Amino acid sequence: MMKRFLVFLMLAAPMVANAQLSNDDVHKYDHHNQSQYRTEISIPGFDGYQTLKCDFHIHTVFSDGLVWPSIRVQEAWTEGLDAIAITDHIEYRPRKNIVVADHNESFKIAKQEGDNLGFIVIKGSEITRSKPLGHLNALFINDANVMDVEDPLQAIDIADAQGAYIIWNHPGWPDNKSTFYPVHDELIKAGKIDAYEAYNYTESYPLTFDWYAQYGIAPMANTDIHGTTAIDYGCEKGWMRPMTLVFATERTEASLREALEAKRTLAFFFGNLVGDQQYLSKLVSASLQTRPVGDRLEVTNVSDITYRMTQGDALYVFPAGKTVLIKAPQGELSVQNCFWGNGKNLTYTF
Repeated sequence: MMKRFLVFLMLAAPMVANAQLSNDDVHKYDHHNQSQYRTEISIPGFDGYQTLKCDFHIHTVFSDGLVWPSIRVQEAWTEGLDAIAITDHIEYRPRKNIVVADHNESFKIAKQEGDNLGFIVIKGSEITRSKPLGHLNALFINDANVMDVEDPLQAIDIADAQGAYIIWNHPGWPDNKSTFYPVHDELIKAGKIDAYEAYNYTESYPLTFDWYAQYGIAPMANTDIHGTTAIDYGCEKGWMRPMTLVFATERTEASLREALEAKRTLAFFFGNLVGDQQYLSKLVSASLQTRPVGDRLEVTNVSDITYRMTQGDALYVFPAGKTVLIKAPQGELSVQNCFWGNGKNLTYTF
């Protein structure tokens, strides 16, 4: 009798448990919210550096963006990035009567979510003025409120006094002319512009591809996102948003800052890379692993970047994550999606 009773209890226990978890009034699927999924982007490092995928130009509802700061962090984490900067406008806040807060609040909210995910969030603001000065992002600042002044050059000085890293944003916007003005020359010589956007949102500025070599400022690609990356870039379809690749020793804010100061960056947008020849060449070499097979060459692309090369009339395509067997090319190839200047393609030899 006792044995039968124990068997009944064993059979009844799962039914009781299920009855507690769900009933005919409400069925709860709590497990659906217990996991977060991230799409990993495979871009190898080199020389002891790892490749950090970053976006240093992002807006939220605290200026003219459409997204809450914590969602910006979740969005970037989900899409495989390692770091973002919150760079809401200082001067342009069309919702300031609805979203009432100071210039530091959006970062505070984003930083809390970043800490929850182990994700790097950098404090920044965008100085927003008309050309010739244009727009500039100040990163690694302490207080954005004190930058809210009438004179934009004073705002730059205040950011510089806080140790800011300053980016010249979208130099070809809004007049479709990438003009290098005297004010930028003066700021660069004074150490108050450290980088520039070779790519912003959905446009590149080919004339600026020479600026790294000419002026010693680091190239970047940033989204300047105001809406959602899912809609604007099709990230939910597996497409990659524009990003700045930073070659750092560790995935920490301090290491990221050191790499930026050393100008170890490449701009990556829609399959194209822009930057210094040595970093382009080292990234391609780290991405394409080779093995001789008779008179042919087996090339395995371990990265998520497809490389296109030409030699004369011959075209070689090395798709992301694929292995290609080709007749071993002799001499230099031109990498069609890697630029170290305007119209200047990287040359590469296997």
